[in-house]
Amino acid sequence: MPPRTSPTERQKRLGAELRKARLAAGLTTDYAAGLLGTERTRVSNMESGVRAISPDRVRVLASNYACDAEYAEALVAMAQTQERGWWEQYRGTLPNGLLDIAELEWHAQRLCTVQTVHVPGLLHTEEYARAVFGAVLPPLSRLEIELRVDHRMNRQRVLDEENVRPYVGYIHEAALRMQFGGRKAMRAQLDHLCVMSERDYIALRVIPVEVGIFPGAGHALLYACGPVPQLDTAQLDSASGPEFLHSDAQLAQYRAHLDWMDNASLPINQSRDFIHAIARQL
Repeated sequence: MPPRTSPTERQKRLGAELRKARLAAGLTTDYAAGLLGTERTRVSNMESGVRAISPDRVRVLASNYACDAEYAEALVAMAQTQERGWWEQYRGTLPNGLLDIAELEWHAQRLCTVQTVHVPGLLHTEEYARAVFGAVLPPLSRLEIELRVDHRMNRQRVLDEENVRPYVGYIHEAALRMQFGGRKAMRAQLDHLCVMSERDYIALRVIPVEVGIFPGAGHALLYACGPVPQLDTAQLDSASGPEFLHSDAQLAQYRAHLDWMDNASLPINQSRDFIHAIARQL
């Protein structure tokens, strides 16, 4: 297969995991190339995500790298040929980073998010999302805004009844009080949060302002749990686009971050009442 010109984040992650496993085993790219009967440069390209790697080849490498069985099978699954995801319809019209987020969410076993300015994207109403994208600088065209709104609504498929996976959203009180789109739009958005929080696989937890300072106050966080802990991913927003973090140290940091949020936020029922109360004030 010809080299990829722009590998997706998931493709790059598979390559990065294979490289990490090879280095942990103390093996060289020359050794890996010998196992596969290919050139050293092809192994390097596989590890960077530039070249595809078949499930059989992943299994050969994982076996020789002494990966545990569950981790090895998770890597093999990442290499499986799959149908194009729904997000591919936006390729070339939206930034690749937005498509990578959608793909990350789609394959996650569990999703957690921490939001301090906006309510969680997977729970946006169309009007609220339109207001959020309308506030971007430099301004987006009307077409660009509508494409982003449409993409965001499609991302919400991961919370449909037929795609059940646990979802936890930690929302700071400030995000609940910022009136994106005006009072009416915000009231509808808060009502929507309450309705969605009634689903038994969606847990929304409010962080009241009285809590004071908290870790990561300046960043929104998406934490996507993989089929094994080694394949978890922390995603942060930045001015240059989404950042995807998955080193052992980074994952440990953001797991601790989520533990802090879990201890500091209101229980689910109190959080729902809290959101209802704010909505009634609008």
